[in-house]
Amino acid sequence: MVVLGSTGSIGVNSLEIAKRFNLEIEALSCNKNYKLLNEQISKFSPKFVCIGDKFLKDKVNHNKVFIGENGLLDMLKECQSSKVVNALVGFAGLKPSILVQKLGKTLCLANKESLVAGGKFLDSKKIKAIDSEHFGLKFLLKDSLKIKKMIITASGGAFRDTPLGELKNATPQMALKHPNWKMGSKITIDSATMTNKLFEIMEAYWLYGVKNLDAIIEKSSTIHALIDFIDGSTTAHISIADMKLAISHAIIDDLNEEIVSNFDLLNLKKMEFQKIDLEKFPIFSLKDEVVKNPDLGTIINAANEIYVKKFLNNECKFLDNKKIVFESLDKFGSTKITDIDDLFELDFKVKEFALHI
Repeated sequence: MVVLGSTGSIGVNSLEIAKRFNLEIEALSCNKNYKLLNEQISKFSPKFVCIGDKFLKDKVNHNKVFIGENGLLDMLKECQSSKVVNALVGFAGLKPSILVQKLGKTLCLANKESLVAGGKFLDSKKIKAIDSEHFGLKFLLKDSLKIKKMIITASGGAFRDTPLGELKNATPQMALKHPNWKMGSKITIDSATMTNKLFEIMEAYWLYGVKNLDAIIEKSSTIHALIDFIDGSTTAHISIADMKLAISHAIIDDLNEEIVSNFDLLNLKKMEFQKIDLEKFPIFSLKDEVVKNPDLGTIINAANEIYVKKFLNNECKFLDNKKIVFESLDKFGSTKITDIDDLFELDFKVKEFALHI
């Protein structure tokens, strides 16, 4: 298989699963972490590699190195693998996702933005989602009754217990301290603003075609998803907080062995459920609107990418997420996306606009 974004947490865990099941790794890609990439090259002997930063090409220990976005697409065209793990960060993951499906390969998707911004251009029925929440929903759907509602859970991010009045002075360092997971900087900031949960609502819409969707805070990350069925019953998916489980089900066919230990219910700590505070996390108030009009996902994603960069560079305040995203929606919200060129043009225009907010 191919692993795009191999040096991130999903990529690293995917390679661990590949090693365990003796899967051959044909190609790897990363943005800048050439040191870890070189370690992976030594361990897995891929046929091809790609690095995002052209100035780092000479530091990669391989004789077939592709460079940048176009190089990544060219590499995918050369690969014979039937499965591709897309663990890239941000909107940059969309073109590879589209190409993977165009080439007839199985897309194992950890790149949220592919569905958030471009879900209408992907065959979601053929996607294997790498996400604890969406794996939980898929697991619960087996031999199910008619669905009434799908519910995913949120840890609450770095500021789940922080009063709203204190958030105006929140720093990137504070926002990057996720209470339950160790993740990359963008997704950790998205978790702190609850944008990540909005994105997962949109992913669930594309993956399962359900419009009655919601999220609640469950602090321990023990329950990952719930489904309310039409008869009045509710099921919940419980597992320890380890992404290897979701990854394994995405890349291994007919999985039938232990990947992680079962959750010990006797050691279960107090479990609390909370509504998402829309005053504290205003971005989540867009939940129903984006399900009604999924094209808004392109705008929200583009504006949010600019917000995250600005915030991490101390160029805006933590609470400016609302201002940047909502003003972008006011400006471009009536735009209709009819083809893939419209999508990429809209992404560019929104980012240009958001830069000057």
